[in-house]
Amino acid sequence: MSLFNWMESKIQNMRWFDISFIKLSSAAFILMIAKLWSDILVLDWYWYAVIGIIAAIRPLTMMFKE
Repeated sequence: MSLFNWMESKIQNMRWFDISFIKLSSAAFILMIAKLWSDILVLDWYWYAVIGIIAAIRPLTMMFKE
């Protein structure tokens, strides 16, 4: 069993709030990196919006796919 298959089997046992906690911990980790390495914050706001939209395309298409 590969790592990705193992993770997918574990995700099926999670509830919606478990996924929310994963997202919250990811956001906190990114904020910690931004606090420690302030040079990463020199980009304009729209670059972060573009990165967020690009990152959301795959999950949204999988969610709304029939």
